[in-house]
This record gives sequence, C-alpha cells and structure tokens, in this order.
Amino acid sequence: MAVIAEFHYDFGSPNSYFCHRVIPQIERRTGIKFQYVPILLGGVFRSTNNKSPMEQFAEVLNKKEYFARETERFIHKHNIDKYVRNPHFPVNTLAIMRGACYSAGKDFEEDYIEVVYQSMWEEGLKMDDPTIIQEVLNKHGLPADEIVSGSQTPEIKQLLIESTSSSVDKGNFGSPTFFVQGEMFFGKDRLEQVEEEIIRLS
Repeated sequence: MAVIAEFHYDFGSPNSYFCHRVIPQIERRTGIKFQYVPILLGGVFRSTNNKSPMEQFAEVLNKKEYFARETERFIHKHNIDKYVRNPHFPVNTLAIMRGACYSAGKDFEEDYIEVVYQSMWEEGLKMDDPTIIQEVLNKHGLPADEIVSGSQTPEIKQLLIESTSSSVDKGNFGSPTFFVQGEMFFGKDRLEQVEEEIIRLS
C-alpha cells in the first residue's frame, strides 16, 4: 500500500518552515513523498476559534521564553542554520498561499514553495508586498507574471478556501499539521511520530 502523507502548511508559520526543512530527511529515510497542501492559517483560526501562540500565550509567565528555547533546540538538532526571524512578522500570506494553490501540480511547484520559504524565513522579506513577491519570483527564474495573474483568478481563490475548509473538516486547527493515511499529527514536535506512522504503514 502506498502511504499518503500530507503536510498542511501556511508560509506564515515559522514552525511550518522548520518542518519544511526536516521533511526531506524523512522522505529519504522512508522513500515516500509528502503531499504539500496549502491552507490559509487565518481561515483555519477563524473556523476553529483558535489563535496564534503569540496571542494565545502572550500573558502567560515564562511561556514565551520556553517557546524560544524549544525553537533553539529544534534548530540545533536538525542543523537549520539559515533561519532568521522575519522582522515583518506577522505577514499576510493570502497572496503567496494563493500562489501556492496555483503552483500545485505544476512543474515549478517545489521551486515555488522553496523560494517563498527562503524569502520568508531566511531572507526576512515582506512577502505580502506585491512588488517584492514579483521581484522574488523573477529573481529565482519562476514565471512571476503567470503565477501572480493565475493566483488572482476566482478559481484559485475558491481553491484556497476549499482546501482550508477541507483541512478543518479533517480535524485541523493550525499549522504545521500532518495527515498520514488520515491520521492527524500537529506541530513540529510530532515529526518523529509522523515518520514512525509512515514506517508502520509501509
């Protein structure tokens, strides 16, 4: 049986970026290919009455400091050496997530995802600025005009809405979220369990 492993992601989540950096290691060890499923995190939050950790735990003593230390440990463990905190965070990811929907299934899908993650979490760019988006895509040899215009069509806008709604219907309440044969795992700290589940089912 071919194991289906889905990664439900939004570029605006730094933890989603961390998972993106670790996923290739899991793919090499397990021989499976993750399916990247674009969602709009703001839409997920609205549908599930959830909030970002930054809002949810803002007043909790020591929580922010613990999150920072946990991130440091994860970065060190997985040798993620190019991460920078985006100075424009939080970034409105609507345009780039629509771009992800447009790119899905096309021969530049993987390049698009990689370039946007790099721009967000390694270069710290303001990826809700249309001019910067266009410049970034052009710089990396992607069909910028096609992606930008394609992502603005009613069909692609609806596709992102439906993808987000479907993710919530499956049980999702945030990002990064994984589904392995329909079994849900939430957060970067569940990656080992994701890999164990893939191996168990293979």
